[in-house]
Amino acid sequence: MEKTDLTGKSESPEARSDSFLSKQFSKFTEINKKYAKPQITMTPMVRVALLGLRIYLIVLVLVLVYKFFTLIRT
Repeated sequence: MEKTDLTGKSESPEARSDSFLSKQFSKFTEINKKYAKPQITMTPMVRVALLGLRIYLIVLVLVLVYKFFTLIRT
């Protein structure tokens, strides 16, 4: 069943889904623009701690991938 708006034009289900997706996408872009720049300042120690956590996470992922491939080989 097609939806009609106040002007009498009918809207197909595809057009409705496209408009829904575009509205949702615009919400995401609006939020991303709002938080693109940090609103707080970080001390050098916080930056070092975050860098350490990133390195630790990368190492954990590499170990997980290594373990996965060694289990597949056997």
